[in-house]
Amino acid sequence: MYQEKILITGANGQLGRVLAAGLREKYGKEQVLATDIREPDFDNAPFEFLDILNKKRVTEIIKDHGITQIYHLAAILSASGEWDPKKTWNVNLNALLNILTIADEMDIKRFFFPSTIAVFGKTTPRVNTPQDCPLLPETVYGMSKTTGEFWCNYFNQRYKLDVRSVRYPGIIGHQSLPEGGTTDYAVEIFHAAIKGEKYECFLGPDTRLPMMYIEDAIRATIELMDGPSENISVRTSYNLAAMSFSPREIYEEIKQHYPDFQIDYKPDFRQQIAESWTESIDDSRAREDWNWNHRYDLKAMVADMIKHLRLKLN
Repeated sequence: MYQEKILITGANGQLGRVLAAGLREKYGKEQVLATDIREPDFDNAPFEFLDILNKKRVTEIIKDHGITQIYHLAAILSASGEWDPKKTWNVNLNALLNILTIADEMDIKRFFFPSTIAVFGKTTPRVNTPQDCPLLPETVYGMSKTTGEFWCNYFNQRYKLDVRSVRYPGIIGHQSLPEGGTTDYAVEIFHAAIKGEKYECFLGPDTRLPMMYIEDAIRATIELMDGPSENISVRTSYNLAAMSFSPREIYEEIKQHYPDFQIDYKPDFRQQIAESWTESIDDSRAREDWNWNHRYDLKAMVADMIKHLRLKLN
């Protein structure tokens, strides 16, 4: 019987570690190879060290393990990316070009590329942002993801590589703390509340952004990759949405569980990044093409996050 063998790059990140678990549940533990530039601090076996800029090593791993699908998650995120723009471009785009080329040459069955709301900018309608709209990102992270979308579309049109992608909103999960993103506050705030600490938010109280619970994000990713190729009409990246809220709104919802919880707002450089993004997303194409539908709204997400983090932190 034919079996998928899946490679995940950047598997130690916030999304990667949960995606690896979801794919292993579906395909079996040994069918999903996790890779990263650093050793995991959790059980992520089978695992191999991989620098995605090392084209030769990427090729060897794909060949040695008989890889049929690639989930290319490795990237430097929005806030971290501004500290070293050239490195961010190299990791986020040049590595993508390397692995897309290898995937084409080695007849990879399906390829996943994560894009983001960071592709949007001040030319983009901020409310109910449509699938097709002007993209003028203001961060090197957003620039790399926008260009990455174009390259994915090019490899599909020119070489018929089955590339699929979603534009993730801010991802909220209990499995780990995020690293270097502009929406990180929406995870950090839970840790502060449960520990009984006052939270200092790096965005202003009314900075409204699209968000998604990680359970929905993982399910959307796997459902997209499982969909029949003929149903996939977008080969740049699908808009993806679940909920939108501001720091004030999530704070008020958390206070329903922790009435004494306090917050201060001290916007930093990430405020300008957030203000260049959109407030809400029209993801009707994803819902039409592969029946996407989110399950968690703000209330349900907050309750589930608190339930899991209480067990973890206490």
